[in-house]
Amino acid sequence: MSNKNYVVPAETLEKTLLVKKSRFIACATIVSSRDDAKDFLQIKKIEYPDARHHCWAYLIGNPSSASNAAMNDDGEPSGTAGKPILNVIQHKKIGDVMVLVTRYFGGIKLGAGGLTRAYSGATELVLSELKLIQQIFMSEYLLSCDFSQEQMMHHWVGQHEATLEVLQYSNQVELKIKLPQVNNKLFEQFCLANGVFDYKLID
Repeated sequence: MSNKNYVVPAETLEKTLLVKKSRFIACATIVSSRDDAKDFLQIKKIEYPDARHHCWAYLIGNPSSASNAAMNDDGEPSGTAGKPILNVIQHKKIGDVMVLVTRYFGGIKLGAGGLTRAYSGATELVLSELKLIQQIFMSEYLLSCDFSQEQMMHHWVGQHEATLEVLQYSNQVELKIKLPQVNNKLFEQFCLANGVFDYKLID
């Protein structure tokens, strides 16, 4: 499998940046689908109904090879809002994240360069303080082993951040083991080295 672990938001966080009387309210949250992103946008539009712009970007999946990314300037000059937000997200290497920057216009025009810096700055502000957690992909194996081998399986699981479930005792012990995907090869090598040949990766 090609999935690799990456960091994702552990919370929803909001920070405000003031630039020449304009208020940029940046909010970062975890999203796992386009529908999540749309729902979050609607929530913020309801929360700040009188704001002039709700600009955003999201990146779903591994940030080194995002399965889905999108951005929107929401009426700001093209390329001055959504793209700067996405650029900061990519630079931070955070996956499954959406940053939405709500702007209240302060009466002073910022120009294209000023807008780009403001949206980048607001995104940097919120992402630099956002708590992150490791997104760990898991695999599941079904296997059969002798009763004499069950204890060593329990021991291996305890050493490798895995979990073990006994499915059934019959002529042999049938087990289901869930483990971090990065340990798949180690587990298979362990099985073969200890005479456990009846195993199957199911997820």
